[in-house]
Amino acid sequence: MRVLVAEDDAGLKGVLERGLREAGYVVDAVANGDDAIEYLRAYEYGVGILDWRMPGTSGFEVITWARRRGITTPFLMLTARDAPTDRIAALDEGADDYLVKPFDFGELLARLRALLRRPGGERSPLLRCGSLTVDPATRQTFVDGTSVELTPREFAIVELLARKSPALVHRQTIALQAWPEEADAVGSNTIDVHIARLRAKLARSDARIETLRGAGYRLVAS
Repeated sequence: MRVLVAEDDAGLKGVLERGLREAGYVVDAVANGDDAIEYLRAYEYGVGILDWRMPGTSGFEVITWARRRGITTPFLMLTARDAPTDRIAALDEGADDYLVKPFDFGELLARLRALLRRPGGERSPLLRCGSLTVDPATRQTFVDGTSVELTPREFAIVELLARKSPALVHRQTIALQAWPEEADAVGSNTIDVHIARLRAKLARSDARIETLRGAGYRLVAS
């Protein structure tokens, strides 16, 4: 799951970036709203975490921009403003949740999981392909109800394949969504190695990962 963080406080931005990566997310972290908009133009995000007040374009204005363009990414607003009128304004403008600073990082993770459980657009609480079940909120994978242990990178790949199943997912898309820097995966056998490991771990499932040479992969049920 790729997460966008927009926070102008360098210390808090660093804490969020490290903590989210340790929790298994792929993170893009920027320091202002203008950069956040550019990233939203380029990538598809599972969740966006935005500071209300930033230099230039505010988090509030980023959400307004996104909603007017039909971007359905759930947004969590971070702010020191805790008046009811501020919360109402943020939620009415399109924010999906609101967290007042200072906050507990565990609560932030719980709120992200809650946002991921909400159905909306193509997003579904559970992703299924045959006997394979993927839960984006808890970051768990099951085959016939039995948990399968995956690394954060493996989970990111299988989640993406399950979301798009049975459609083809191009190698570059996998690199963009599952690696902080796509160049780390594109042009090498890194993706192939992770796919091979996934196939081995999901061997008991009737869902299989098919290779379309020169293009990418797709997840289909037998």
